[in-house]
Amino acid sequence: MAQSVQDQVIAIIAEQALMSPSDVTLDATLEDLGIDSLGLVEAIFAIEESFGIQVPFDANNPSDSQFDISSVSAMIGSVKGLVVTAGA
Repeated sequence: MAQSVQDQVIAIIAEQALMSPSDVTLDATLEDLGIDSLGLVEAIFAIEESFGIQVPFDANNPSDSQFDISSVSAMIGSVKGLVVTAGA
């Protein structure tokens, strides 16, 4: 059975945070999970690879990016939107 978008994104984030996916809550921020800027970039690369999408994220100016990284839930919503747009 294929994983849902939510489960896949949580698994990717959990891997970067070095924790179990069951410990990642939807309202957690990346800072809450101990994910630094390098971990964020690695998570975005993993998301792009997993879903075959291009994430509109500028690591030099994260606040100017069109990819919402404010919480795990926001990231999941952003990925779902990109997947739909890409027709994946």
